[in-house]
Amino acid sequence: MRTTEGCGPVPDSPREAAVIWRNRALRLLDHVPLPIAVCEFGGRILIVNRAMAVEFGRLPGQLHNRRILEFFTLRDTGTLEALTEAVRLHRRSQYPARVSWTSADGRERHGEMTVDLVGDTPEQTPSLLLSLRAAQPAAAAPAPGPQVEVSPVEARILAAAARGDTTAQIAREIGVTPDGVNYHLARLTRRWRVPNRTALVARAYATGVLAPGAWPPRPAR
Repeated sequence: MRTTEGCGPVPDSPREAAVIWRNRALRLLDHVPLPIAVCEFGGRILIVNRAMAVEFGRLPGQLHNRRILEFFTLRDTGTLEALTEAVRLHRRSQYPARVSWTSADGRERHGEMTVDLVGDTPEQTPSLLLSLRAAQPAAAAPAPGPQVEVSPVEARILAAAARGDTTAQIAREIGVTPDGVNYHLARLTRRWRVPNRTALVARAYATGVLAPGAWPPRPAR
């Protein structure tokens, strides 16, 4: 490993360089607000970003090696046939598919999954790059007030938690003690009846407490 002025460490071998750039790409992917997953062609999940894991109230590592169709129901029956034909003909195109799934708060949701076939060579069996866009309800009724009513401090804590900040980092930002942060999170967890912090963040997005599509996460109001 050598260094150059202004560029930091430079790896000596192509393998080291590949590892460094892979780690950078994964960190960047984790900060994209659009739910994204990378799967083997057979459907085994290799990578998901935080936004995808939050849809199911889980951490990204908890989806690793699972089958993508364990979480999504495919509504377009011709999609799998189209993907198989594309691989046979060495095509690399985008394929949209209508899907449905059950979110962390128990609601059935619908949307479009865009499937990109990606690989180093045309002859190689490609991986699947999946990006999810949820459909907006045509006329969604607001959730009952007591379920979504949060204080300004709680909303800021939820936004910081959605960024992945630790309890200590949230405490410094908000200006309370770590025990105070834990108190608010535990209170919200009981009120919303969710099992963990990841599900709490998912609930905050689902009920409109956090602004959808915003990065970094911020309160909606």
